[in-house]
Amino acid sequence: MAITLWGRLNSANVQKAVWALGELELPYQHVPLGGSFGGTDTLQYLAMNPNGLVPTLRDGELTVWESHAIVRYLSAEYGSGLLFPMEARDRAEVDQWTDWTATTFQPAWIALFWQKVRTPVEKQNQAAIDKALADSVRCFRMLDDRLGDVPYLGGEQLTYADIVAGVSLFRWSTMQIERPSLPNVEAWHARLEERAAFRQAVNVSYDELAGRLSF
Repeated sequence: MAITLWGRLNSANVQKAVWALGELELPYQHVPLGGSFGGTDTLQYLAMNPNGLVPTLRDGELTVWESHAIVRYLSAEYGSGLLFPMEARDRAEVDQWTDWTATTFQPAWIALFWQKVRTPVEKQNQAAIDKALADSVRCFRMLDDRLGDVPYLGGEQLTYADIVAGVSLFRWSTMQIERPSLPNVEAWHARLEERAAFRQAVNVSYDELAGRLSF
């Protein structure tokens, strides 16, 4: 079936879908949308994605929105035994890190990115930056502890948990912030950098977003 992905490539949430598609070597059509491209508020797009955000993926007759739902779907449909563990016990570990990313980790590092990068310098609030950095560091230390035991968040192989959490690494490693030493996270980052799908999806310039709270 033909796969279409809507979204801007400098969106971290879109990058999750792009990375999963790349890992699975799935051909797809990309439609730039959101940010400087606009289009998320059109009736046509809202008919597919009533939340009016990116990404949205269509695979044949199926339309899916929400980045983690998209990555889980692609992993289950096309990557069972690869990105998607077959045993429920193994998937439970993958899901806990995937859901923690959605509820705790991504809100922390995205808040930091907005405060430090997206907010114009003259409007930045140092107290807010410090809080977002502290929240992010706490989460990264959790990742570092986990990755001291296993090479990937779900265990011995790459899974969709690494995809949804790993999209943070390019921005985390390039933002002008004070980062603590996190050797296990750094080793994980190095392992992910060896994957062409990661480099192509995640190492995307965010210069267009700097100092811009909206488009």
